Amino acid sequence: MSVWDDLIGQEELVASLKHSVAAAFRALGGERSGAAMTHAWLFTGPPGSGRSNAARAFAAALQCERGGCGECLACRTTLAGSNADVTSLITEQSVIRTDAAREAVRMAALSPANRRWQIMIVEDADRLHERAADALLKSLEEPAPRTVWLLCAPTVEDVVPTIRSRCRPLVLRTPPTAAVADYLVRRDEVPSAVATFAARASQGHIGRARALARDVATRNRRREVLRIPTQLSDLGSCMTSAANLSDAATEEAKPRSDALDAKELGDLELAYGGGGRGGRATGFAAAHKEMQRDQKQRAKRLVKDSIDRSLLDLASFYRDVVAVQLGASGGLVNEELRQDIDTMARATTGEISTQRLGAIFATRELLETEVAPLLALESLMISLRGAPVE
Repeated sequence: MSVWDDLIGQEELVASLKHSVAAAFRALGGERSGAAMTHAWLFTGPPGSGRSNAARAFAAALQCERGGCGECLACRTTLAGSNADVTSLITEQSVIRTDAAREAVRMAALSPANRRWQIMIVEDADRLHERAADALLKSLEEPAPRTVWLLCAPTVEDVVPTIRSRCRPLVLRTPPTAAVADYLVRRDEVPSAVATFAARASQGHIGRARALARDVATRNRRREVLRIPTQLSDLGSCMTSAANLSDAATEEAKPRSDALDAKELGDLELAYGGGGRGGRATGFAAAHKEMQRDQKQRAKRLVKDSIDRSLLDLASFYRDVVAVQLGASGGLVNEELRQDIDTMARATTGEISTQRLGAIFATRELLETEVAPLLALESLMISLRGAPVE
C-alpha cells in the first residue's frame, strides 16, 4: 500500500512525483546536488483524472519519512485532510474569494509543525478571482523556505498567466477504461460487470465511475437522461424533458446543500455564542446574512454542476451516434443503447449530430453565466429535437 495507489493510469506522473519527493528529501537535508525542489506546482488534467488526488498524494509523500508509505500518521492524516501542515483551499462558490486567498497566504507563511513542509493545496485554481490571484502571487514568487503550493485546474490556460508562469506544470491523462474497472473491483469490491459498465459510462472520470458503480439512484438518473434523445418528438416533450432534467438536478443537489448549510450555521452560532443566556455576540446578524448569501450562490452552483454531469452524459449519446455514422471501430460509450443509437444514426446525418453536440457544449458554457438553467435547458431540447432527414 502507498499514497500513489489511487492514481489510476498515471504511471508517468507518479514516477515524476517520486523523483521530486527524492529531491525534497535532499533539500531538507541541505544537499545541493541533484534536481532542485520546486515550491509551486500546477496539476492539470480532464475532469475526473484525479488532479486533487494527485496533489494530496504528493503532499502526503512530502510529509512522510518514507516517501509515501500510506501507513504512517503523516500519510493517513494528509490523505484524510487533517494534517496540521497541509491546508486545502476549496470553494463551493463560482470563484475563490480574496479573503480566502489572503488567509491561505497567511497560513503559508507559518513554519511547519513537523519540521518538514507547510503545504498549501488550491483545488479549482481556475476559480481564483483576479484579486485573489494577485493575493497569492507574492507567496508563489517568494515562498517561505519550507512552503509548497500545489494548484489544481482543468488546463494550464484556465489559470491566470501570472499564476501559471510561477508553477511547474504536471499533466494527468484520462485513465483507461480497463484500469478504472480494475480499480473499482479492487477498491469497492463491485462485481466485474458493474465495474466495466461504470468505467465505460464515466469515460474515465474516476469519481463518476465510483458513483455509478456503488449507487443505484445515480445509475437510474443517468438512464433517464439517456432516454431524452428518443423522447423529443414535439415542443411539449422538449419542455417536459427540460423540466425533468432541472428538477432531477435540484433534487440531487439539495441533500448536499442542506448538509453544508446546517454545518455552517452550527459553526457560526458556536462562534457567536450559540444563543445562550448572554445572547449572540455583536455581529451575528451581519455574518448570518452574508453566510446566507454565500449559501444561496453555492446552492445554485451545485444544481448547475449536477446539470453539467447530465449534459456530459447526453453528449456521450450523440458522440456514439457520430461514431456509428462515421463507421468508427471500437465499442460505444453507451453500448447498452446501441439499437437507439443505430436508429438515430440512420435517421440523421453526421452534420446534424455534430450540431447537436455543439448545442450541448454551448449550453454548458451558458450555464456558467447568470442565465436561468431551465431556460437554457428548454432552448437546448428544442435544438436537439431538430428535424430528421427525409
